[in-house]
Amino acid sequence: MTQRIGLFLPKLSLYGGVERFSWDMAKALTEAGYDVDFVCARQEVEPPQGVNVIELGRPGPFKLIKMAWFLRSAEKARQQGEYDLSVGLGKSLNHELLRIGGGPLRNFWQLSQLAWPPGPARSWKMLRRRLSPDNRLTLWIEPRQLRQAKMVVAVSHLVRDWLLAAYPWLDPAKVRVIYNRPDPARFEPPSPDERAAERERLGLADSDSALLFAGANFRLKNLAGTIRALPLLPEEFVLLVAGGRRQGAYLKLAQDLGVASRVRFLGRIDHMPALYGACDVFALPTFYDACSNAVLEALACGVNAVSTQHNGSSFFLPKEHVLADPNDIPVLAQCIERAASSPAPCPAWSEDVACGMPAYLDAVRGLLDAAS
Repeated sequence: MTQRIGLFLPKLSLYGGVERFSWDMAKALTEAGYDVDFVCARQEVEPPQGVNVIELGRPGPFKLIKMAWFLRSAEKARQQGEYDLSVGLGKSLNHELLRIGGGPLRNFWQLSQLAWPPGPARSWKMLRRRLSPDNRLTLWIEPRQLRQAKMVVAVSHLVRDWLLAAYPWLDPAKVRVIYNRPDPARFEPPSPDERAAERERLGLADSDSALLFAGANFRLKNLAGTIRALPLLPEEFVLLVAGGRRQGAYLKLAQDLGVASRVRFLGRIDHMPALYGACDVFALPTFYDACSNAVLEALACGVNAVSTQHNGSSFFLPKEHVLADPNDIPVLAQCIERAASSPAPCPAWSEDVACGMPAYLDAVRGLLDAAS
């Protein structure tokens, strides 16, 4: 008899890190021979072939109501599904396998507040977070998820450490680290001709050192710090900015610093591998990132990356490419210049580091075998 697995996430989509991962996991489980239900509040894309979607809806005008509805409806669907294994990927309860794609909420508050300068703006932001009803519900859900799960998968060693520090009662033995792994069919070093063609399309001269920044949340990922580092770098460094929406304040910052001619906003990019391959350094001096896929993708494309100790994917970077303080702009500039002159990274993964979908399939098989 085919074993039944339920995946639980509020949204079935291909836009967003956890959404893309969940779609891929549903596909991998189905291809491995399991009967898979994808339980969601809203379906935005077609599921992988063979995956059954259970769309619960998400009524209500406020986020708290939507969260509570999914929490209740997902539990009812889990009970009715009689699954051999349920996998929690978002904010729902009673799952044997729980994937934690971000750190505990209070860790996020503590680190991300540094993206605001000290003063009223930071204080007001933190007060709103603490008073937010949906955040209070998240704080209620978090420890219950961890207590109920038989296995907790953290997406980086950093997330594991955050979890164990925030919840000292959590058994380290049931927390496993599995990193995301970029698709090697998409993310690989370009050929010289491919790199030259993309640089020409971007208007880069042969003498330009292309510094790439990519992210949806410019403040949290610290685009301002990256722009402030530009005057400390040689003139040939050109900053390419992918993603995000509100560019005005950052363009003004570049103008005030006299480097506006060296900053180019590219908007949303649909084919990131070509952009990575055209650049010389990838910079993400983030205040908080559980495990940046962008850093891993850049490395897979043969591009050196610079990030911070607050990013889980810095595990794969040389120490000299990792900042202790995202606000230390002179050190950031030194790291970027050092990375630009370093040999290209080898896009290979150590065999003793669990990563990618095969590791998740191993975890699923282990839990199913233990339950049989």
